[in-house]
Amino acid sequence: MRRGPPRSGPHPPSPFPPRRGPPEGRPRGPAPPPAGGVWLHGLHPVAAALANPARRLKRLLLTEEAAAALAARLPPPWRIAPEAVERSRFASFLPEDAVHQGAALLAEPLPDLPLDRALEHGPGPVLVLDQVTDPRNVGAILRSAAAFGAAALVMQDRHAPPETGALARAASGALEIVPVVREVNLARALEALKKAGLWVVGLAGEAPVTLAQAGLAGRRVALVLGAEGEGMRRLTREHCDELCRLPISSEMESLNVSAAAAVALYELARG
Repeated sequence: MRRGPPRSGPHPPSPFPPRRGPPEGRPRGPAPPPAGGVWLHGLHPVAAALANPARRLKRLLLTEEAAAALAARLPPPWRIAPEAVERSRFASFLPEDAVHQGAALLAEPLPDLPLDRALEHGPGPVLVLDQVTDPRNVGAILRSAAAFGAAALVMQDRHAPPETGALARAASGALEIVPVVREVNLARALEALKKAGLWVVGLAGEAPVTLAQAGLAGRRVALVLGAEGEGMRRLTREHCDELCRLPISSEMESLNVSAAAAVALYELARG
């Protein structure tokens, strides 16, 4: 007697709605992001954006494997119905080197947040970036900011990267956690931070004291980091209350700005 395949238990419900339209693989792919839209990719950024009620969502594209992995992180139903796609589809709207893990979410950028409201996000330090333009560095700094309880990240509007998938990917979900404030005039923003009671500390390799020696315990700090190479601009330095350095070996001239932010935030949390 011929036996059929062994029976298995009930399968978990699929997060995908019934497919409509032409089968996958036909030449109808997702259009490039519309004006004001951004493709977030990778499981961490996508899960964090889905969980953020401030995000306005447009499309969620997932492979079958990514849908299962995303459901394990964030149980459905989600705020937007996913579309099942083959992995090859991502090449039509993401950069060639994008590590997407089979997940992409088209969303609107997060709304701008004024500085006074960002300061209410928590009691932690505030990071201020002076013309740090690499989106991966900014994303890595956001990740450290979330890890060490920073209240906000402040950048100058004209000399900072826009919100992109690469930035969100490097932030690994922290873009949805740490408020980002974009200011036209960074010097004015530093003065506003002082009026709000923060002690503005600029990181500079030639400073006379280290961050640990500055006696910052009990103070709420705004930590200013400049671009790699040039460091902080003169006007930015002049608006700092104090300059401090990290105690790195004399054999190394400096740290990558995202590494310096992580070390400085750890020192502030430890002290």
